[in-house]
This record gives sequence, C-alpha cells and structure tokens, in this order.
Amino acid sequence: MNVAAAVGQALVDHGVREVFGVVGSGNFHVTNALVAAGARFHAAAHEGGAASMADGYARVSGRLGVLTVHQGPGVTNALTGIAEAAKSRTPLVVLAPEATSPHSNFHIDLPALAASVGADFRRVAAASVYADVAWACAAGRTVVLGLPLDVQSQAAGPASDPPPLAPAEPAPDVGSLVDALAAAQRPVFIAGRGAARRGEAARTAIAALADQRGALLAVSAAARGLFAGDPWYLDVSGGFATPLAAELIGGADLVVAWGSTLNMWTTRHGRLIPPGATVAQVDVDPAALGRHREVDVAVTGDVVEVARACAGLGHDEGWRTPELRTRIAAEGRWRDVPYQDTTGGGRIDPRTLSAALDDLLPAERTVVVDSGNFMGYPAMYMSVPDAAGFCFTQAFQSIGLGLASALGAAVARPDRLTVAALGDGGFLMSVAELTTAARLALPLLVVVYDDAAYGAEVHHFGPHGHPLDTVTFPDTDLAATARGFGCASLTVRALDDLDGVREWLRGPRATPLVVDAKVVSTEPSWWLEEAFRGH
Repeated sequence: MNVAAAVGQALVDHGVREVFGVVGSGNFHVTNALVAAGARFHAAAHEGGAASMADGYARVSGRLGVLTVHQGPGVTNALTGIAEAAKSRTPLVVLAPEATSPHSNFHIDLPALAASVGADFRRVAAASVYADVAWACAAGRTVVLGLPLDVQSQAAGPASDPPPLAPAEPAPDVGSLVDALAAAQRPVFIAGRGAARRGEAARTAIAALADQRGALLAVSAAARGLFAGDPWYLDVSGGFATPLAAELIGGADLVVAWGSTLNMWTTRHGRLIPPGATVAQVDVDPAALGRHREVDVAVTGDVVEVARACAGLGHDEGWRTPELRTRIAAEGRWRDVPYQDTTGGGRIDPRTLSAALDDLLPAERTVVVDSGNFMGYPAMYMSVPDAAGFCFTQAFQSIGLGLASALGAAVARPDRLTVAALGDGGFLMSVAELTTAARLALPLLVVVYDDAAYGAEVHHFGPHGHPLDTVTFPDTDLAATARGFGCASLTVRALDDLDGVREWLRGPRATPLVVDAKVVSTEPSWWLEEAFRGH
C-alpha cells in the first residue's frame, strides 16, 4: 500500500466517516482512498467553502472534521476557513498535498502558513505514516497534515504499535474554588466553548453544581444552548446579553468561567463583571487561564471533573428566589424585551423577522450564524435546543463563512432543519456554495438579512460623516440569484411574505429555500452599539 492509500485507510480506521474538499491532482489519490475505505466525500464549489463545511461538521457532530484540498492554491483558497477552525479550536485534519521543491510553482511554506493562522503542522513520512495520522487525529485541534507529492506514491512503512497511554492527569486542585463557592451569596457560572465541547456531560455537571450553590447560569456566544430549558439560564453573557442578564451578572459576587476565556465580547470589555467580584476560571489548557483578564482563582482541569470535584459542598439557595425565577421566565429572552417595530416601506424589522421565524420553524434545529451587523438578531431571537444546535463562525470575524458551515452542519445533523443566517455581503461572498446545497438536497433554510450594504461599516463610520459609497450597493434580487443555482426562493418584506416558508416546511424540503429578507437597517444593532462603546 502506498502512502496516499495508507493515509485514507488510517483516517477511516480512526473513525472518519465524512470528508469535505475540492479534488485536484495532488489530493486525487488520497481522497479516493478515503472513499474506498468507507468515508463519504462531499465536494464543495470552492476550497474556502470546503474548509467551512468541515469546520461546521466537526462543531455540530462532535467528531473529527477532515478537509482535502489541492496543493498550492487549494491550500491558500481554504486558508480563511482553516484560520476560523484553528482559532475556534476545532478538531480538524487538513490533508494538504505539498510541493516541497522551492522551484515548483505550487510551492508554499506550508509549516509557516499553518503557524500563521494558529494551526499545527505535521509532515507525513513513508516510514511513519500511521503514527503521523494517529497524532493528527488525536491532537484535538486543527492540524495541517503535509502530504509531499513525491512521498504519496512511496510504499507505506509498517503500522506501528500505538503509543503508550499517557499517565493519568492528577486530580484537579479545587480547594480555592471550593472556598470561593462556599463564601459566595450571588454566584454566576459562565460556560464557554470548552464546556460546550464536552456536551451533555458538562451541562449535567455544571448545572448540578449550580443547583447546589444557587448559582445562575450563562454562556459565551460560542456555547449558546448549553443550558437550554434550565429555569435559571440567563442565555449569553456579554454584548449579546439581555438587559436582565447584564443586570444580574453585574450583581454577582462570584463569577466562575467554565471553559471560557472571559474575552472582551463575553465581558463587554470587562465592564460586565462588577468591581469586587471574585473571578474564577476553569480550563483544561493552563495557557488559557488569565489570558484576557486577571483571575482570582485559576483551576487547571477538565470542566466536568472540576465541577464534580466541587459537588460535596452542600446545598445553598444563593440568590435563587421564586421572584427571580419568575422574572427570568418573563424577561430572560430578547423576545421579551419591548421594541418599536420599524417594519414598513418595503422592509421588515430584523427583530420581527427573527421572532416570527422562531415561532414558525421546528424546535429541533441547527442555527448557523455568519458575521455582520445583523448577527445578533438570529443568534438571540431564534432559540436552539442544545449547544450542538448553534454554530457561530466568529473566531476570525470573517464574513462569508456561514453558508458553507451550515452545509457541514446539515451533513452532521440531517435529522434537524439547518438554518443559515447570513448578511447579504457574506451571502454573496459564498454564493457559489448554493450549487453544493442543491446537490446535497439536505433540509436547509438560508435567511439573508439583506440591507444592501456592509452594515457594520455603515453604522461604524456613517455617524462621523464619512462617505459610504464604498460600503453601500444597489438593491439586488437575491431570490432570483438563488433560483439560478437550483434553490427555491422568496423575497420577504413583511410578515405575510413568510407564508412561503410555511408552505416549504410542509413539503419534503429536499430543495434548499433561500429567503431574501429586505431588512430595515436605519440603526445599528444593539450589540454593535455596545461594541463601539468599547473603543
């Protein structure tokens, strides 16, 4: 067996079942080897889309994502999606054919390229191919696996014995955290991406400790849905926080971050956490502790193990009162916050649109949100059933990743309706992947919040009198564009226009539906106003 075939077989042996990419000469044989070994290959229209598909699949499924691309431009085309995955700590293996000769027109400095976006790199050698693949699969983060073109055709060395098991990690030292929990009267737990990645085990362990100590529960945006349905759940902390969530988090005397780095978005540039509150942080990565702000209590360890280790403290109601529970039920969602509906003049208020879709769509859904001024509306007005039901492509803050990420999410969970919420700018950047969406025939609803502009720039620079010609565009019939790619489509300007969505939901949903929602954008979104206050 040659190296290309060995890589494909080894990946399947490690549990890989779904692969995303664009095939060229350099990855032709390794991709076919994956398929021959039992994996399904999903061809994207562009390598950038393929990278986001693999990223979205890994996030929603909890399994390893695999991306296969051509050498040289195939890698560089995929780089933004790889950067998003790396910065999100997504477990992803990038199969990157490599022209190692500096005289080749395909040559790029692949190790440096991987390092520049925060991904790990490993070059496959014929003698160690099985160990190289095993290392990449076990890394638990984004790895660029270099496949030199001349090595791929060489005979693979023998399969090596698995490495010895790593020594068991010592039990986490939770003494200081236990003391802080015992002293707190108004604790708040904020769970982040690290907790969401542990799924139901993290939800159960952290919520059980919160019940014991009377803590309120919140999440970073990346972990939205982790505590869905819990009566003490405040939803997202930070710029997306509801007025009630901001008020209660701002009144805490102890904030415990579970797998969250408490970055500026989660803490509103530090303003959300009150002066004098004790701040504790739990993370399996010691380098994450105190990364964005000083903490009083730092615990290295798996969030599930740490929460369980703190469980012997006994019961305390904390600040959980019947009155507060009633208030959270009545005011805890953005949908509960009154607003003036600005629908009119052929445009629909994005809050009204998002709330109506929340009512209309099945509860079992996956909501994938691209970046832009619009993003808080679908992110916060549409509910999700659990943490796997929310995919937020914000680590690199690039627009244009949401559509392809949604395709990967739909492959991961075909039993759920996948909703891709995009701005018109991000939609047009990724529009070629509509052909992939039509080909996959998965249940997919694409909602374009169309303000005919790069809304974030309009609201950032417009109030200061800057010209906006470079960031505003003629209104475009995006519904017609979608039909050209083989998708169903409709234009929404008012609530009655959503009848077409109802009709589509009653059908087989084998053809994706694209909704061109002409949204009001006279004011910046609330989260954008909050972000601007931080500068």
